Amino acid sequence: MARPSIQPVVWQPPAAPERARRSDSAPPMPTPRVLAINGVGPEDVVVDEQGRLLTGVADGRVLRLSDQGRRIEQVADTGGRPLGVELLGDGRLLVCDALRGLLAVDPEGGSVQPLVTAQAMAGGRPLGLCNNSAVARDGTVFFTDSTQRFGLEHFMADLLEHSGTGRLLRRDVSGEVTELLDGLQFANGVALAADESYVAVAETGSYQVRRVWLTGPDTGRSEVLADNLPGIPDNMSTGEDGLIWIALATPRNAVLDWSAPRHPVVRKATWALPPAMLTKFEVRTTWVVAIDDTGAIVRDLQTSAPGYHMVTGVRQHDGQLYLGSLREQGIAVIDL
Repeated sequence: MARPSIQPVVWQPPAAPERARRSDSAPPMPTPRVLAINGVGPEDVVVDEQGRLLTGVADGRVLRLSDQGRRIEQVADTGGRPLGVELLGDGRLLVCDALRGLLAVDPEGGSVQPLVTAQAMAGGRPLGLCNNSAVARDGTVFFTDSTQRFGLEHFMADLLEHSGTGRLLRRDVSGEVTELLDGLQFANGVALAADESYVAVAETGSYQVRRVWLTGPDTGRSEVLADNLPGIPDNMSTGEDGLIWIALATPRNAVLDWSAPRHPVVRKATWALPPAMLTKFEVRTTWVVAIDDTGAIVRDLQTSAPGYHMVTGVRQHDGQLYLGSLREQGIAVIDL
């Protein structure tokens, strides 16, 4: 299948911080222990009330791991491509499916209920690429529509084009969907402040995290929470410590930053490269950071040791971090 064409927008990335040039944190991330699964691409991971891990894989299956990964069972099949996973609070799983939209999945009975379909109109436009979400205590769902231009298989095209068609959406308990932010550069991870005073969203294509205030005098106002990150941000989650954990899929790429302010033909030529060459932009690393309410990075864990790479999901639970990946065939576990 022919790849879609791109229309690159000229922009000036911020100069990458010094941290982007190091391949390990100080001290380095402990060597991850990998729980192998019978599937590819557990892009995100969540832990249920019984301590079991749930994830979705490339062929549409939703898997549950228990007994430290010794037992794996299929609990559902979305018929699409599940990405972000969250707990809904009623025993069901909330799944952002790149092909089918926002879904409620019953891990006991296997039923899949569409909450916001890919064809549903939100803010006057249908969903393009439903990616990640966060669930408030009252059941309100905040979720991202990464791009109106490309499907998941061509996510690199959106990063190269930088046309900014991503959105942050809200689904009220009534089912009404509203648009909180638009014009985002590949809207990705979503996380709520511990007190739910704001919702944060990762802009993968701008190396930053924005937030929208949900309470107080600034309700409705948006601002940059963390900018010029040293890596490419993906999914996010709120930790038990109240910090917002961010998966950094790969370090900043000097070639991509160099090409961004130059004539669009440079990035068009990059996109025309064979897919195997494009994957070389993905440096193999295992990297997560955590930020506080000021946007400062207060935890930084990275290792260049082989065995796991392209971290796209992170979840803190009971003294451990569980990591998902768009490329790997397992969930990584790190003792904090």
